[in-house]
Amino acid sequence: MDLNADLGESPEQWESGADQALLDIVTSANVCCGAYAGDAGLALATVEACLEAGVVVGAQVGYPDREGFGRRPMEPSDADLIDTVRRQLDDLMTWADEVGGHVSYVKPHGALYNTIVADERQARAVVEAVAPYGLPLLGLPGSAVLRIAAAEGLDGVPEGFADRGYRADGTLVPRSEAGALIDDPEVAAAQARTLATQVRSLCVHGDSPGALDLARAVRAALEDDGYRLVGFA
Repeated sequence: MDLNADLGESPEQWESGADQALLDIVTSANVCCGAYAGDAGLALATVEACLEAGVVVGAQVGYPDREGFGRRPMEPSDADLIDTVRRQLDDLMTWADEVGGHVSYVKPHGALYNTIVADERQARAVVEAVAPYGLPLLGLPGSAVLRIAAAEGLDGVPEGFADRGYRADGTLVPRSEAGALIDDPEVAAAQARTLATQVRSLCVHGDSPGALDLARAVRAALEDDGYRLVGFA
């Protein structure tokens, strides 16, 4: 089982040492590519830390919306969405290469992630953007993007969230609604145990309240259940 976290999004998070501490727990890092947050310097430092910790590097791509942290829905044209995803991938690949690393998978962020659960047009654009790179693509189980990725020969990786609330239909509770976030480590660990039978990767958000305690609890629960924690890519 893979355990991932979003990293390289906040200079404050990095300077506090929180991102680095998560690298001792997770097996994959979704590194922000600079569109909705972060920058080249932070991405470089994050990739370098991943290499030192033996953590797999993935590209976290999102809408170019720094004011909204990539969490506001947008309606870009197919061409614009393909272009922004590829630009982000190319940037992170260039930065990773500078420190001897490489990008092993792609994970959409925030509103883009949630949009391509059901929006066929944007899901197809994301798959078209990623296809030339041949990289695995993380997404919600049953989502349009994973179905389209599989049809196009990409490895679509079903992902679960230990620290997010779910609706009855398997989609995530919007962050604007009650129950969107799980901040109790025991509850997160129990949810991770349930989701682990359905997914190949589990996420704990680095900016969630008590993220370190949540991640430790989730990892311990998975190991207690006999899972070997290793990057999927």
